[in-house]
Amino acid sequence: MKPIVFAGPSIFGLDTARLDIAFRPPAASGDLLAAVQAGAKVIGLIDGFYGNSAAVWHKEILYALTEGVVIVGGASMGALRAAECAPFGMIGIGEIFEAYRDGRRVCDGDVAISHAPAELGYRPLSIALVDAEATIADAADILGAADVDLLLKAARSLHFHRRTWRSIVAQAGLGKGHLAILAANTVSVKRRDAERLVSMLADCAPFPQASRAWTFQNTIFFDELRRRMSASDAAR
Repeated sequence: MKPIVFAGPSIFGLDTARLDIAFRPPAASGDLLAAVQAGAKVIGLIDGFYGNSAAVWHKEILYALTEGVVIVGGASMGALRAAECAPFGMIGIGEIFEAYRDGRRVCDGDVAISHAPAELGYRPLSIALVDAEATIADAADILGAADVDLLLKAARSLHFHRRTWRSIVAQAGLGKGHLAILAANTVSVKRRDAERLVSMLADCAPFPQASRAWTFQNTIFFDELRRRMSASDAAR
């Protein structure tokens, strides 16, 4: 079975047709479990839904690991879950994962964005804080220290739904010249990490066996999720 990758806005515009990977929309609660039940052996988690739907459960990941499934995460929701589940054998990829794992980032919202629906390819509609900070830092020599501070404070003060270059520049009290600099020098750490994860799965890179020095603890809630997913599969 092909590796399965759950992704959306982080790989917007990527030519996926040439890759021997089964791409799925951003994951929500139950999607990883359904993939395992369908026979997946390697799963990549990049993007995931939240807010209007329940996010991927940690329990799904732990269950998959006990079933011998390789779970790789990075870039966005995948980086969060990988940092949280790395001690149990989930594999994390990229700078964002490392920042969460090492405690240099702690807020889930640093990778959050708003995006268009599936019909429009999950096009990103706002900028993740990780990418805003990386872009501002990368353009620091052009912007100057004072404006870097203003822009960073502005980016960090905005809710992820509202965080665009235009709103960041306006919040910082700066003008069109700064907007042009940021737009022309945009850096996406999320995209870079996502492409790295996809490339590793496409190249069939070997992954270490997950540690089994723990026991999966079933719960009535996980049993209910399994029943729901089985019923959903039967209905299809």
